[in-house]
Amino acid sequence: MSSAVYLDHAATTPVDAQVVAAMLECLGADGDFGNPASTTHAHGRRAAARVGQARAELAALLGCDPAELVWTSGATEASNLALKGALQASRRGRHLITCSTEHKSVLDVCAQLRRAGAGLTVLDPGADGLLDPARLAAALRPDTALVSVMAVNNETGVVQDIAALGRLVRAHGALFHVDAAQAAGRIDLTAWLPELDLMSLSAHKLYGPKGIGALYVRRLPRVRLDAQMHGGGQERGLRAGTLAVHQIVGFGTACRLLRERREADARHVAALDERLRAGLCHLPGTHLHGHPQQRVAGILNLGFEGIGSESLFAALPGLALSGGSACSSAEAQPSHVLRALGVPDAPARCSLRLSPGRSTSLADIDLAIARITRAVGWLRGLSPLCPDAPLAEAAGTDPEALAALNYGPAAQIHFRDPQHAGTFACGTPGVSRATAGPSADGDLIRLELRFGRDGRIAEVRQSACGTVAAIAAASWLATQLPGLDADAARALHHADLAAALGLPAQRLPASVLALRALAAALDAAAGRLPETGSDLRSTA
Repeated sequence: MSSAVYLDHAATTPVDAQVVAAMLECLGADGDFGNPASTTHAHGRRAAARVGQARAELAALLGCDPAELVWTSGATEASNLALKGALQASRRGRHLITCSTEHKSVLDVCAQLRRAGAGLTVLDPGADGLLDPARLAAALRPDTALVSVMAVNNETGVVQDIAALGRLVRAHGALFHVDAAQAAGRIDLTAWLPELDLMSLSAHKLYGPKGIGALYVRRLPRVRLDAQMHGGGQERGLRAGTLAVHQIVGFGTACRLLRERREADARHVAALDERLRAGLCHLPGTHLHGHPQQRVAGILNLGFEGIGSESLFAALPGLALSGGSACSSAEAQPSHVLRALGVPDAPARCSLRLSPGRSTSLADIDLAIARITRAVGWLRGLSPLCPDAPLAEAAGTDPEALAALNYGPAAQIHFRDPQHAGTFACGTPGVSRATAGPSADGDLIRLELRFGRDGRIAEVRQSACGTVAAIAAASWLATQLPGLDADAARALHHADLAAALGLPAQRLPASVLALRALAAALDAAAGRLPETGSDLRSTA
């Protein structure tokens, strides 16, 4: 199934048709395929000219000197060069400061530098995602060589006060690096440039190709960097390797188109963003993560209480979106960004990042709102965390997404059509209830058993939330229990449940959780535990 609506532009953008055309001019025997370092012949000179023009296009977008740009394979490599290169070349000290909501391409580099002996301070932002300049000022030390702060957060869209932070760093005498991968296509960066020393960029965030990026390196006053790649002396000795002409040309073309379309794109995406917020933020138990105003249009992060990330994604066929950073999409664990903002686990475990773009239509947004609203309502009706939510009509499911998560046909069936979902009316005689969880994956399973006069289980009700496995496990178990006495029910084994559903190895804990809920409900029926009534009771 191909995705009908693409709302993951923060992860990557489709390459613009004009960019593709420009790149094709640099491929094939009749194209400008030459090595730009081979300027002794026409092929190399034409390639070098194309690279020079692309460098000028990017410089025009940023408002800098073309000589201040170093081509890289993307923002990740650019940040590696900036942080490692600056620390290694530093004559001031080996202390660096960053923020806990940075992209992993910065946080992981900082962690590596700390292992190599550098000092590291990681600052937490406020609950709105903004880094307080006073907190940064207090963290600066005499040996602070570098501060690295993301301009626009890739998960929440929060925009930092780069100008204020940059002035602090400059006054202190340290270098200021900014990850601008998400900002370049959404914000005019020229006003910030006087406060920056280093800036990382990626073409694929602004309708260019993957595999090409750049690092802005201030010339006056000169920023000293130690190269991280050696073997040719290209890019003023800062980044060795033959330049990928077609990718660089694609990057340059994307920059030209962005300058031409910036205002129209901004108006279009702002309208889409406003429609998304109006259509989804009113849903009960829904939270906007990050500052509500100091953010870019086009990156909207919403948390939904009472349901799980994996099950929500599986219930959204035809929508391409993510749960946060592209490297952590659909994971059950909350993202490090939301944890840093102090978001509670309930909404943090199930968050959607919706990022429309240039080609997204209002009809696409309306379809997304309708499908998300339906899926959230359906899953909340199945969730023990939402006891007042009514059982809703089943949402559609995405077989491809479920198969990609290694769920077999039986698990897919029980997820798509959970059996015996719901709860017994309050006061129903002969009912014992118990809840197990939450597990490390955020799974929660609740079982309600109604016993007949013969001591056998007459009816079952179940509710579950978290992963697809939790919902499927609760459903399958509920189909097996009617007619069993307590001993026969206790004889059921989690391995049999897992085998019957064909659960993937990483989701086997859901089968254990389901049997724990059953054991607790049987214990309650036997009088060894008080009945939990309508209250949630953890037995995990």
